[in-house]
This record gives sequence, structure tokens and C-alpha cells, in this order.
Amino acid sequence: MAAYGLYTHIASNKFRSMVLLAGLFVLIYVLVYAGALLAEVVINGDGSVNYYLMAAARDLLTAFPYATGAAALWIVIAYFFHQNMIDAVTGGEDVTRQQQPRLYNLLENLCISRGIPMPKLKVMESPALNAFATGLNRRQYAVTVTTGLLKTLNDQEIEAVLGHELTHIRNGDVQLMVVAVIIAGVVGFFGELFFRTFTNLSWSSGGGGWSSSSSSRSSSSSSSDSDSKGSGGGAIIVVIIAVALIVLAWLLSQIVKLALSRSRELLADAGSVELTKNPDAMISALRKIENRGELPGATSAVMELCVDNPREGFADLFATHPSVQSRVDALVKFAGGHDPGPLALPSDATDAPDDQPEQPGSEGQSPPSLPQGPWGSTTEPTGAPGAGPEGPWGRHR
Repeated sequence: MAAYGLYTHIASNKFRSMVLLAGLFVLIYVLVYAGALLAEVVINGDGSVNYYLMAAARDLLTAFPYATGAAALWIVIAYFFHQNMIDAVTGGEDVTRQQQPRLYNLLENLCISRGIPMPKLKVMESPALNAFATGLNRRQYAVTVTTGLLKTLNDQEIEAVLGHELTHIRNGDVQLMVVAVIIAGVVGFFGELFFRTFTNLSWSSGGGGWSSSSSSRSSSSSSSDSDSKGSGGGAIIVVIIAVALIVLAWLLSQIVKLALSRSRELLADAGSVELTKNPDAMISALRKIENRGELPGATSAVMELCVDNPREGFADLFATHPSVQSRVDALVKFAGGHDPGPLALPSDATDAPDDQPEQPGSEGQSPPSLPQGPWGSTTEPTGAPGAGPEGPWGRHR
């Protein structure tokens, strides 16, 4: 099942992603048009709605090459320095085989098995359980893993997570996500710039125009009452249109990022199973990572690249990842895995008195002991999904 229709979905997903990325450039031009509307209102507060719309269209044609150049420059800078910026935020550091032999060997074995170039390996100090891949070409590809993930997951589960990130690289998800975040950043930057500029201006009711909040123009006081009555209405309508365009562009940029990420996580889970031939490892890794992946201090752009993003938007509208439950259900249905349900970790017991005095799944005062994860102890045979009436999942239910 792991290979059934997978490559067709990947090709379709890449095509749709490229279309969406092209749409992000369109959003930049929409923002420029909105900025031109505001600029025309500031320059001339006596025009009609028609006048402002036509004048802004002419301004857009003039600014078109400059807007395109500015966006391209932003992308070029991010192309060469995005990894440095991400490392500055997360604290990820390059590691060698000597420093992390266990992690390095697991990643190298996966790469050799499928002829994938070995990406850089990074480790960041964090108790969170998460990992992410970055890079825009083969020389830049990197996989970053938290120390919390290394301490909590067993080798099979870590291998599944690494397979998930390698699939993101193989499918081209990493490049598209990085570029989408970069361009969405441009949209956010222009939108904030226009809003800040606009809020620093105040409407002069006597002159029917806009003036700086720090100092009003003396010329506005010389306008006649008839001029102020004839103007103002059109300017206000145009300002409302410009603000609506800016808000719409920002919302669409967020929706574009969501469309790029949600389906990719399901494909990456399937790709991990294809690489490791072990759906149970991917499922148990997701269950352990579930609600434990928050990276302190990380921006939303970084969290969107991670295996799991526990941050949720309004009514799940701005959630960048499918829920862990839906991802597990897909692996159970199509890959034949077994779902152990939400897993309690020893670290949860130490945090329970602060938030949850009682743990529904615990009996007595001793938390469930899971030193080897859901795969059982080292003395149990591995790879026996039907061994015993409880199976390998029974003791942790």
C-alpha cells in the first residue's frame, strides 16, 4: 500500500504547490496595489473612487518590476541564509558520527538503502519531542532532531521519524515549504509596513485629506468647505478597500501555507513506512510526540516544518498539520499498523501535579513504566504483531 498511488499523489501535490506559490506572488502585487491606493489618498484627498482606482492601477504598473525585484531579493537572501536564521532561533548544531553515533548510523543506513544523499545532521537542546528538515538543495539539506526525542524514542521510532524527514526531502516538500514561508513572510512584511504607515496618518476633517499625526499640514486649512464636502467620502471608501485587500492577502497567504503542509505530512508518514517497512514504529513515534513537540521560542515558520505542530488556530483553521489521530488512523487503515492509543511517558508523571492532580490512566501512585516504549522489553521477540493475546501494545493500554 505504501507505494500504491504514492508517486501520483506526489506529482500532483508538487504541481498544486507550484501553482500556490505562484499565487503568493500575485498576493504581493495585490499588496502593492493596496499600498498605491493608500498613497493616492494621502497625496490627493479630493479625488473620487474611480480616480483612486485608476491612479493606483497606473502606480502598480510602474512599481511592478520593483516589487518583483524586492521579492526576488528577499528570496535570494533567504536562499543562502535561511539555515543560519533557523539555527539562530532553534540553537541547532551540526553533529558528527563521533558525537552522535546512534543517530548518525540510523540516518546513514536509511540514506544508503535508497541511494539518498546524506543530509547534514543537527541536534538542538530541547526537552520537546520533535524534528524537522530544512534546505533548498542537496548541499543545504539538513535534519534537526531534539535531545528530548533522542532520549524518549527507541531506535525503531527514531528511524521512522528520520524516514519521515527524508521523505520530505525526497518529495521536494522542504524546498517548497521554505520558499512558501519566505514569500508568506514578504506578504506579512508588506502588510505590516502599510498598516504602520497608515496608522501614523490622521484624517484632517477640515481639509479633506490625510496628514501626519506628528504635524498637520498648514495647507489643509485653506481648503474650502465645499471641497471638504465633495471629497472625503471617496477617500474613505478607497481606504476601506485597501485595508480589506491587505487583510485578504494576509489571510490567503496563511491558507496557502496550510494547503502546502497538511497533505505533505500524510505523504511523509507513508514514505517513512515505505523506507522502514515498519508502520508500528511510525505510529508509536507519533503517539509519543503527540502534544509534546512545542519548541520554546520557535517561530510559527519553524513549527510548520516539524514532524508535529501542536499549535492550533481558531477552530483548527490555522493548524498547519493534520491531527495525530487522523495520521495514525491513515497508517492503521492503509499500512496495517496497530494503534496503542495515547501514550503516557514517565516525564508526564513529574508534570502532572502542576496541571492535572489525577491521571485517569494511572493506578495508585506509580506511573506506568515504559523504559523500552511500546515495542516491549529487549527480551521480547520483535516483529511479532500477533504474539500473545495482548500483542506488543497490550501492556501500555
